[in-house]
Amino acid sequence: MEGQDEVSAREQHFHSQVRESTICFLLFAILYVVSYFIITRYKRKSDEQEDEDAIVNRISLFLSTFTLAVSAGAVLLLPFSIISNEILLSFPQNYYIQWLNGSLIHGLWNLASLFSNLCLFVLMPFAFFFLESEGFAGLKKKKFVIVHQQFRAVTSQSFVKDQGIRARILETLVMLLLLALLILGIVWVASALIDNDAASMESLYDLWEFYLPYLYSCISLMGCLLLLLCTPVGLSRMFTVMGQLLVKPTILEDLDEQIYIITLEEEALQRRLNGLSSSVEYNIMELEQELENVKTLKTKLERRKKASAWERNLVYPAVMVLLLIETSISVLLVACNILCLLVDETAMPKGTRGPGIGNASLSTFGFVGAALEIILIFYLMVSSVVGFYSLRFFGNFTPKKDDTTMTKIIGNCVSILVLSSALPVMSRTLGLHKLHLPNTSRDSETAKPSVNGHQKAL
Repeated sequence: MEGQDEVSAREQHFHSQVRESTICFLLFAILYVVSYFIITRYKRKSDEQEDEDAIVNRISLFLSTFTLAVSAGAVLLLPFSIISNEILLSFPQNYYIQWLNGSLIHGLWNLASLFSNLCLFVLMPFAFFFLESEGFAGLKKKKFVIVHQQFRAVTSQSFVKDQGIRARILETLVMLLLLALLILGIVWVASALIDNDAASMESLYDLWEFYLPYLYSCISLMGCLLLLLCTPVGLSRMFTVMGQLLVKPTILEDLDEQIYIITLEEEALQRRLNGLSSSVEYNIMELEQELENVKTLKTKLERRKKASAWERNLVYPAVMVLLLIETSISVLLVACNILCLLVDETAMPKGTRGPGIGNASLSTFGFVGAALEIILIFYLMVSSVVGFYSLRFFGNFTPKKDDTTMTKIIGNCVSILVLSSALPVMSRTLGLHKLHLPNTSRDSETAKPSVNGHQKAL
Protein backbone atom coordinates (compact mmCIF):
# COMPACT_ATOMS: atom_id res chain seq x y z
CA MET A 1 0.00 0.00 0.00
CA GLU A 2 2.83 2.38 0.80
CA GLY A 3 4.44 1.66 -2.58
CA GLN A 4 1.14 2.30 -4.39
CA ASP A 5 0.67 5.57 -2.50
CA GLU A 6 4.20 6.64 -3.45
CA VAL A 7 3.61 5.82 -7.13
CA SER A 8 0.25 7.62 -7.04
CA ALA A 9 1.85 10.71 -5.49
CA ARG A 10 4.55 10.75 -8.15
CA GLU A 11 1.98 10.39 -10.94
CA GLN A 12 -0.09 13.22 -9.50
CA HIS A 13 2.99 15.42 -9.25
CA PHE A 14 3.90 14.55 -12.86
CA HIS A 15 0.40 15.40 -14.12
CA SER A 16 0.48 18.65 -12.17
CA GLN A 17 3.80 19.64 -13.73
CA VAL A 18 2.58 18.78 -17.23
CA ARG A 19 -0.60 20.78 -16.72
CA GLU A 20 1.29 23.83 -15.43
CA SER A 21 3.82 23.64 -18.27
CA THR A 22 1.02 23.44 -20.84
CA ILE A 23 -0.78 26.44 -19.36
CA CYS A 24 2.42 28.50 -19.23
CA PHE A 25 3.25 27.62 -22.84
CA LEU A 26 -0.25 28.55 -24.10
CA LEU A 27 -0.26 31.87 -22.24
CA PHE A 28 3.19 32.77 -23.51
CA ALA A 29 2.29 31.74 -27.07
CA ILE A 30 -0.68 34.12 -27.03
CA LEU A 31 1.48 36.96 -25.72
CA TYR A 32 4.17 36.22 -28.32
CA VAL A 33 1.71 36.36 -31.22
CA VAL A 34 0.21 39.64 -29.99
CA SER A 35 3.70 41.12 -29.47
CA TYR A 36 4.75 40.05 -32.96
CA PHE A 37 1.81 41.87 -34.56
CA ILE A 38 2.51 44.98 -32.47
CA ILE A 39 6.19 45.12 -33.49
CA THR A 40 5.54 44.42 -37.18
CA ARG A 41 3.02 47.26 -37.16
CA TYR A 42 5.76 49.74 -36.25
CA LYS A 43 8.80 48.11 -37.88
CA ARG A 44 10.22 49.82 -40.92
CA LYS A 45 9.58 47.78 -44.05
CA SER A 46 12.74 48.95 -45.81
CA ASP A 47 14.90 46.97 -43.36
CA GLU A 48 14.30 43.80 -45.41
CA GLN A 49 16.21 44.53 -48.61
CA GLU A 50 19.47 42.61 -48.54
CA ASP A 51 19.64 38.89 -47.82
CA GLU A 52 22.17 38.87 -44.99
CA ASP A 53 20.74 41.97 -43.34
CA ALA A 54 17.24 40.51 -43.69
CA ILE A 55 18.25 37.42 -41.69
CA VAL A 56 19.92 39.56 -39.03
CA ASN A 57 16.85 41.79 -38.77
CA ARG A 58 14.61 38.74 -38.57
CA ILE A 59 16.61 37.27 -35.68
CA SER A 60 16.60 40.62 -33.88
CA LEU A 61 12.85 40.85 -34.52
CA PHE A 62 12.25 37.45 -32.90
CA LEU A 63 14.36 38.37 -29.86
CA SER A 64 12.58 41.72 -29.50
CA THR A 65 9.21 39.98 -29.80
CA PHE A 66 10.25 37.55 -27.07
CA THR A 67 11.28 40.45 -24.82
CA LEU A 68 8.03 42.34 -25.42
CA ALA A 69 6.04 39.17 -24.65
CA VAL A 70 7.94 38.78 -21.37
CA SER A 71 7.22 42.44 -20.54
CA ALA A 72 3.51 41.94 -21.24
CA GLY A 73 3.53 38.82 -19.08
CA ALA A 74 5.19 40.71 -16.22
CA VAL A 75 2.53 43.42 -16.46
CA LEU A 76 -0.40 41.00 -16.66
CA LEU A 77 0.90 38.64 -13.98
CA LEU A 78 0.04 40.89 -11.04
CA PRO A 79 -3.63 41.42 -12.09
CA PHE A 80 -3.83 37.71 -12.95
CA SER A 81 -2.65 36.79 -9.43
CA ILE A 82 -5.14 39.17 -7.81
CA ILE A 83 -8.12 37.94 -9.81
CA SER A 84 -7.06 34.30 -9.30
CA ASN A 85 -7.03 34.81 -5.55
CA GLU A 86 -10.57 36.20 -5.60
CA ILE A 87 -11.82 33.40 -7.88
CA LEU A 88 -10.37 30.72 -5.59
CA LEU A 89 -12.03 32.40 -2.61
CA SER A 90 -15.40 32.63 -4.35
CA PHE A 91 -15.34 29.05 -5.73
CA PRO A 92 -13.08 27.01 -3.43
CA GLN A 93 -14.51 23.57 -4.36
CA ASN A 94 -15.27 24.11 -8.04
CA TYR A 95 -14.05 21.20 -10.14
CA TYR A 96 -13.23 23.26 -13.25
CA ILE A 97 -10.86 25.78 -11.66
CA GLN A 98 -8.65 23.45 -9.65
CA TRP A 99 -5.86 24.04 -12.18
CA LEU A 100 -5.74 27.61 -10.83
CA ASN A 101 -3.65 27.07 -7.69
CA GLY A 102 -0.75 28.59 -5.82
CA SER A 103 1.81 26.37 -7.51
CA LEU A 104 0.84 27.66 -10.96
CA ILE A 105 0.93 31.31 -9.84
CA HIS A 106 4.30 30.92 -8.16
CA GLY A 107 5.68 29.09 -11.21
CA LEU A 108 4.55 31.96 -13.45
CA TRP A 109 6.32 34.47 -11.20
CA ASN A 110 9.52 32.40 -11.30
CA LEU A 111 9.38 32.16 -15.09
CA ALA A 112 8.75 35.90 -15.41
CA SER A 113 11.79 36.65 -13.24
CA LEU A 114 13.97 34.16 -15.14
CA PHE A 115 12.97 35.38 -18.59
CA SER A 116 13.32 39.03 -17.54
CA ASN A 117 16.92 38.37 -16.47
CA LEU A 118 17.56 36.44 -19.67
CA CYS A 119 16.16 39.18 -21.91
CA LEU A 120 17.77 42.05 -20.03
CA PHE A 121 21.30 40.66 -19.72
CA VAL A 122 21.61 38.25 -22.66
CA LEU A 123 19.04 38.49 -25.46
CA MET A 124 18.73 42.26 -25.87
CA PRO A 125 22.49 42.97 -25.75
CA PHE A 126 22.99 40.13 -28.23
CA ALA A 127 20.28 41.54 -30.53
CA PHE A 128 21.80 45.03 -30.42
CA PHE A 129 25.40 43.95 -31.04
CA PHE A 130 24.28 41.43 -33.67
CA LEU A 131 22.36 44.15 -35.49
CA GLU A 132 25.31 46.56 -35.42
CA SER A 133 27.99 43.97 -36.23
CA GLU A 134 29.61 43.62 -39.62
CA GLY A 135 31.93 40.66 -39.04
CA PHE A 136 35.67 40.67 -38.57
CA ALA A 137 37.59 41.87 -41.61
CA GLY A 138 39.94 38.88 -41.65
CA LEU A 139 37.10 36.39 -41.68
CA LYS A 140 35.37 38.22 -44.48
CA LYS A 141 38.49 38.21 -46.63
CA LYS A 142 39.15 34.55 -45.91
CA LYS A 143 35.66 33.50 -46.79
CA PHE A 144 35.79 35.45 -50.03
CA VAL A 145 38.97 33.64 -51.10
CA ILE A 146 37.51 30.25 -50.22
CA VAL A 147 34.33 30.96 -52.15
CA HIS A 148 36.26 32.23 -55.14
CA GLN A 149 38.41 29.13 -55.27
CA GLN A 150 35.85 26.43 -54.61
CA PHE A 151 32.52 27.76 -55.81
CA ARG A 152 31.76 29.75 -58.90
CA ALA A 153 28.13 28.84 -59.17
CA VAL A 154 24.94 30.17 -57.69
CA THR A 155 25.50 28.13 -54.52
CA SER A 156 28.38 30.42 -53.60
CA GLN A 157 25.90 33.17 -52.68
CA SER A 158 24.27 31.08 -49.96
CA PHE A 159 27.71 30.06 -48.70
CA VAL A 160 28.79 33.70 -48.53
CA LYS A 161 25.61 34.54 -46.67
CA ASP A 162 26.12 31.76 -44.12
CA GLN A 163 29.75 32.69 -43.58
CA GLY A 164 28.81 36.35 -43.18
CA ILE A 165 26.21 35.52 -40.53
CA ARG A 166 28.71 33.30 -38.71
CA ALA A 167 31.26 36.11 -38.74
CA ARG A 168 28.69 38.53 -37.29
CA ILE A 169 27.68 36.03 -34.61
CA LEU A 170 31.33 35.57 -33.66
CA GLU A 171 31.83 39.33 -33.42
CA THR A 172 28.69 39.66 -31.31
CA LEU A 173 29.82 36.96 -28.89
CA VAL A 174 33.25 38.58 -28.58
CA MET A 175 31.62 41.95 -27.86
CA LEU A 176 29.37 40.40 -25.20
CA LEU A 177 32.36 38.71 -23.58
CA LEU A 178 34.34 41.95 -23.53
CA LEU A 179 31.38 43.83 -22.09
CA ALA A 180 30.94 41.23 -19.32
CA LEU A 181 34.66 41.36 -18.50
CA LEU A 182 34.54 45.16 -18.43
CA ILE A 183 31.59 45.24 -16.01
CA LEU A 184 33.17 42.55 -13.82
CA GLY A 185 36.47 44.43 -13.77
CA ILE A 186 34.78 47.70 -12.81
CA VAL A 187 32.96 45.95 -9.96
CA TRP A 188 36.19 44.27 -8.84
CA VAL A 189 38.16 47.54 -8.81
CA ALA A 190 35.35 49.41 -7.06
CA SER A 191 35.12 46.70 -4.39
CA ALA A 192 38.89 46.80 -3.90
CA LEU A 193 38.88 50.58 -3.53
CA ILE A 194 35.96 50.70 -1.12
CA ASP A 195 36.73 47.65 1.02
CA ASN A 196 40.25 46.35 0.49
CA ASP A 197 40.28 43.04 2.34
CA ALA A 198 40.32 39.36 1.48
CA ALA A 199 36.65 38.75 2.38
CA SER A 200 35.36 41.35 -0.09
CA MET A 201 37.61 39.98 -2.84
CA GLU A 202 36.50 36.40 -2.21
CA SER A 203 32.84 37.45 -2.23
CA LEU A 204 33.21 38.39 -5.90
CA TYR A 205 33.63 34.70 -6.74
CA ASP A 206 30.07 34.13 -5.51
CA LEU A 207 28.75 35.59 -8.74
CA TRP A 208 25.78 33.39 -9.61
CA GLU A 209 24.13 33.11 -6.19
CA PHE A 210 24.69 36.63 -4.92
CA TYR A 211 25.53 39.28 -7.50
CA LEU A 212 23.30 38.37 -10.43
CA PRO A 213 20.03 38.36 -8.39
CA TYR A 214 20.98 41.63 -6.74
CA LEU A 215 21.93 43.06 -10.12
CA TYR A 216 18.38 42.42 -11.29
CA SER A 217 17.16 44.03 -8.05
CA CYS A 218 19.24 47.09 -8.91
CA ILE A 219 17.63 47.17 -12.36
CA SER A 220 14.21 47.00 -10.67
CA LEU A 221 15.27 49.87 -8.41
CA MET A 222 16.21 51.91 -11.47
CA GLY A 223 12.85 51.02 -12.96
CA CYS A 224 11.09 52.20 -9.79
CA LEU A 225 12.94 55.51 -9.96
CA LEU A 226 12.01 55.80 -13.62
CA LEU A 227 8.38 55.03 -12.75
CA LEU A 228 8.43 57.71 -10.05
CA LEU A 229 9.69 60.14 -12.68
CA CYS A 230 7.36 59.10 -15.50
CA THR A 231 4.09 58.44 -13.68
CA PRO A 232 3.32 62.04 -12.57
CA VAL A 233 4.13 63.29 -16.07
CA GLY A 234 1.94 60.56 -17.55
CA LEU A 235 -0.97 61.34 -15.23
CA SER A 236 -0.93 64.95 -16.40
CA ARG A 237 -0.46 63.98 -20.05
CA MET A 238 -3.27 61.40 -20.10
CA PHE A 239 -5.92 64.12 -20.46
CA THR A 240 -4.09 65.65 -23.43
CA VAL A 241 -3.55 62.28 -25.11
CA MET A 242 -7.19 61.24 -24.71
CA GLY A 243 -8.25 64.66 -25.97
CA GLN A 244 -6.26 64.01 -29.16
CA LEU A 245 -7.72 60.53 -29.64
CA LEU A 246 -11.37 61.38 -28.95
CA VAL A 247 -13.74 63.81 -30.67
CA LYS A 248 -14.30 66.95 -28.64
CA PRO A 249 -17.77 68.53 -28.33
CA THR A 250 -18.44 71.33 -30.83
CA ILE A 251 -19.42 74.20 -28.56
CA LEU A 252 -19.66 77.62 -30.28
CA GLU A 253 -17.70 76.27 -33.26
CA ASP A 254 -18.60 76.28 -36.94
CA LEU A 255 -16.85 73.24 -38.42
CA ASP A 256 -18.06 73.97 -41.97
CA GLU A 257 -16.41 77.37 -41.93
CA GLN A 258 -13.15 75.94 -40.56
CA ILE A 259 -13.11 73.18 -43.19
CA TYR A 260 -13.76 75.79 -45.91
CA ILE A 261 -10.83 77.94 -44.72
CA ILE A 262 -8.51 74.92 -44.49
CA THR A 263 -9.52 73.85 -48.02
CA LEU A 264 -8.68 77.29 -49.40
CA GLU A 265 -5.32 77.23 -47.63
CA GLU A 266 -4.58 73.77 -49.03
CA GLU A 267 -5.40 74.90 -52.57
CA ALA A 268 -3.19 77.98 -52.18
CA LEU A 269 -0.25 75.89 -50.99
CA GLN A 270 -0.78 73.44 -53.85
CA ARG A 271 -0.71 76.28 -56.41
CA ARG A 272 2.49 77.66 -54.87
CA LEU A 273 4.10 74.24 -55.09
CA ASN A 274 3.11 73.86 -58.76
CA GLY A 275 4.45 77.35 -59.57
CA LEU A 276 7.89 76.88 -57.97
CA SER A 277 10.78 75.57 -60.02
CA SER A 278 12.62 72.41 -59.01
CA SER A 279 15.80 74.41 -58.28
CA VAL A 280 14.32 75.99 -55.16
CA GLU A 281 14.66 72.82 -53.11
CA TYR A 282 14.51 74.40 -49.64
CA ASN A 283 11.23 76.25 -50.28
CA ILE A 284 9.67 73.15 -51.82
CA MET A 285 10.47 71.01 -48.79
CA GLU A 286 9.13 73.69 -46.44
CA LEU A 287 5.90 74.05 -48.42
CA GLU A 288 5.43 70.27 -48.58
CA GLN A 289 5.73 70.05 -44.80
CA GLU A 290 3.23 72.87 -44.36
CA LEU A 291 0.86 71.22 -46.84
CA GLU A 292 1.10 67.93 -44.91
CA ASN A 293 0.19 69.72 -41.67
CA VAL A 294 -2.79 71.38 -43.33
CA LYS A 295 -4.02 68.02 -44.67
CA THR A 296 -3.70 66.48 -41.20
CA LEU A 297 -5.71 69.32 -39.66
CA LYS A 298 -8.34 68.98 -42.38
CA THR A 299 -8.65 65.24 -41.70
CA LYS A 300 -9.21 65.92 -37.99
CA LEU A 301 -11.89 68.51 -38.73
CA GLU A 302 -13.67 66.14 -41.12
CA ARG A 303 -13.58 63.40 -38.49
CA ARG A 304 -15.12 65.77 -35.94
CA LYS A 305 -17.83 66.69 -38.44
CA LYS A 306 -18.68 63.04 -39.25
CA ALA A 307 -18.81 61.99 -35.58
CA SER A 308 -22.23 61.33 -34.12
CA ALA A 309 -23.80 63.45 -31.39
CA TRP A 310 -23.37 60.63 -28.87
CA GLU A 311 -19.64 60.40 -29.59
CA ARG A 312 -19.16 64.16 -29.34
CA ASN A 313 -21.34 64.99 -26.36
CA LEU A 314 -21.22 61.79 -24.27
CA VAL A 315 -18.03 59.77 -24.85
CA TYR A 316 -15.57 62.62 -24.44
CA PRO A 317 -17.00 63.97 -21.12
CA ALA A 318 -17.43 60.42 -19.76
CA VAL A 319 -13.82 59.49 -20.51
CA MET A 320 -12.51 62.72 -18.99
CA VAL A 321 -14.57 62.21 -15.83
CA LEU A 322 -13.35 58.60 -15.62
CA LEU A 323 -9.72 59.72 -15.93
CA LEU A 324 -10.28 62.33 -13.24
CA ILE A 325 -11.82 59.74 -10.90
CA GLU A 326 -9.01 57.22 -11.47
CA THR A 327 -6.34 59.88 -10.92
CA SER A 328 -8.04 61.09 -7.74
CA ILE A 329 -8.41 57.56 -6.35
CA SER A 330 -4.76 56.77 -7.15
CA VAL A 331 -3.49 59.91 -5.44
CA LEU A 332 -5.79 59.31 -2.46
CA LEU A 333 -4.64 55.70 -2.01
CA VAL A 334 -0.98 56.70 -2.25
CA ALA A 335 -1.47 59.52 0.27
CA CYS A 336 -3.27 57.20 2.72
CA ASN A 337 -0.53 54.58 2.35
CA ILE A 338 2.18 57.18 3.01
CA LEU A 339 0.36 58.33 6.16
CA CYS A 340 0.02 54.72 7.33
CA LEU A 341 3.74 54.14 6.77
CA LEU A 342 4.59 57.26 8.76
CA VAL A 343 2.26 56.49 11.68
CA ASP A 344 2.13 52.67 11.83
CA GLU A 345 5.38 50.73 11.66
CA THR A 346 3.59 47.42 11.06
CA ALA A 347 2.30 48.73 7.71
CA MET A 348 5.77 48.42 6.20
CA PRO A 349 5.98 45.71 3.50
CA LYS A 350 8.32 43.18 5.12
CA GLY A 351 9.28 40.33 2.84
CA THR A 352 6.89 38.14 0.89
CA ARG A 353 5.31 36.13 3.67
CA GLY A 354 1.54 36.19 3.60
CA PRO A 355 -1.58 34.06 3.62
CA GLY A 356 -0.92 32.74 0.11
CA ILE A 357 -3.10 32.46 -2.97
CA GLY A 358 -6.73 31.55 -2.27
CA ASN A 359 -6.56 31.80 1.54
CA ALA A 360 -7.63 35.39 2.25
CA SER A 361 -9.01 38.33 0.29
CA LEU A 362 -6.55 41.05 -0.66
CA SER A 363 -9.11 43.83 -0.39
CA THR A 364 -11.61 44.89 2.25
CA PHE A 365 -14.33 45.22 -0.40
CA GLY A 366 -13.76 41.75 -1.82
CA PHE A 367 -14.15 41.22 -5.55
CA VAL A 368 -15.08 44.86 -6.22
CA GLY A 369 -11.98 46.09 -4.41
CA ALA A 370 -9.79 43.62 -6.33
CA ALA A 371 -11.26 44.83 -9.64
CA LEU A 372 -10.54 48.43 -8.60
CA GLU A 373 -6.93 47.48 -7.77
CA ILE A 374 -6.50 45.86 -11.20
CA ILE A 375 -7.87 48.94 -12.97
CA LEU A 376 -5.53 51.21 -11.00
CA ILE A 377 -2.52 48.99 -11.76
CA PHE A 378 -3.25 49.10 -15.50
CA TYR A 379 -3.83 52.86 -15.26
CA LEU A 380 -0.49 53.26 -13.49
CA MET A 381 1.34 51.28 -16.18
CA VAL A 382 -0.31 53.15 -19.07
CA SER A 383 0.41 56.48 -17.38
CA SER A 384 4.05 55.55 -16.85
CA VAL A 385 4.46 54.57 -20.52
CA VAL A 386 2.81 57.82 -21.66
CA GLY A 387 5.02 59.78 -19.26
CA PHE A 388 8.11 57.92 -20.48
CA TYR A 389 7.53 58.96 -24.08
CA SER A 390 6.57 62.47 -22.98
CA LEU A 391 9.96 63.12 -21.38
CA ARG A 392 12.31 65.19 -23.52
CA PHE A 393 15.21 62.76 -23.17
CA PHE A 394 13.15 59.75 -24.36
CA GLY A 395 11.08 61.61 -26.94
CA ASN A 396 13.12 60.22 -29.84
CA PHE A 397 12.24 56.68 -28.74
CA THR A 398 8.59 57.13 -29.70
CA PRO A 399 7.74 54.45 -32.30
CA LYS A 400 6.12 55.46 -35.59
CA LYS A 401 3.94 53.26 -37.72
CA ASP A 402 5.95 51.47 -40.45
CA ASP A 403 8.90 53.81 -39.79
CA THR A 404 10.74 52.48 -36.73
CA THR A 405 14.21 51.01 -37.07
CA MET A 406 15.19 47.80 -35.31
CA THR A 407 17.59 49.72 -33.05
CA LYS A 408 14.72 51.84 -31.73
CA ILE A 409 12.54 48.75 -31.37
CA ILE A 410 15.22 47.11 -29.21
CA GLY A 411 15.50 50.27 -27.09
CA ASN A 412 11.72 50.41 -26.66
CA CYS A 413 11.56 46.74 -25.67
CA VAL A 414 14.30 47.20 -23.05
CA SER A 415 12.60 50.31 -21.63
CA ILE A 416 9.22 48.61 -21.38
CA LEU A 417 10.87 45.56 -19.79
CA VAL A 418 12.49 47.72 -17.10
CA LEU A 419 9.20 49.51 -16.40
CA SER A 420 7.21 46.28 -16.27
CA SER A 421 9.77 44.64 -13.94
CA ALA A 422 9.41 47.54 -11.51
CA LEU A 423 5.61 47.67 -11.67
CA PRO A 424 4.87 45.02 -8.97
CA VAL A 425 7.38 46.54 -6.53
CA MET A 426 6.17 50.06 -7.27
CA SER A 427 2.47 49.27 -6.89
CA ARG A 428 3.14 47.30 -3.68
CA THR A 429 5.15 50.17 -2.20
CA LEU A 430 2.48 52.72 -3.09
CA GLY A 431 -0.21 50.54 -1.50
CA LEU A 432 -2.19 49.80 -4.67
CA HIS A 433 -2.32 46.09 -3.79
CA LYS A 434 -1.47 43.78 -0.89
CA LEU A 435 -0.49 40.62 -2.73
CA HIS A 436 1.98 38.30 -0.95
CA LEU A 437 3.45 35.38 -2.86
CA PRO A 438 4.28 32.33 -0.74
CA ASN A 439 7.57 30.47 -0.81
CA THR A 440 8.08 27.49 -3.09
CA SER A 441 7.86 24.88 -0.36
CA ARG A 442 4.70 26.34 1.12
CA ASP A 443 3.29 26.76 -2.36
CA SER A 444 3.79 23.13 -3.26
CA GLU A 445 2.15 22.09 -0.01
CA THR A 446 -0.82 24.31 -0.78
CA ALA A 447 -1.15 22.90 -4.27
CA LYS A 448 -0.99 19.22 -3.27
CA PRO A 449 -4.56 18.87 -1.89
CA SER A 450 -6.04 20.27 -5.07
CA VAL A 451 -3.94 17.90 -7.16
CA ASN A 452 -4.80 14.90 -5.03
CA GLY A 453 -8.49 15.66 -5.14
CA HIS A 454 -8.72 16.41 -8.83
CA GLN A 455 -6.08 14.47 -10.70
CA LYS A 456 -8.52 13.71 -13.51
CA ALA A 457 -8.86 17.42 -14.32
CA LEU A 458 -5.91 17.09 -16.69
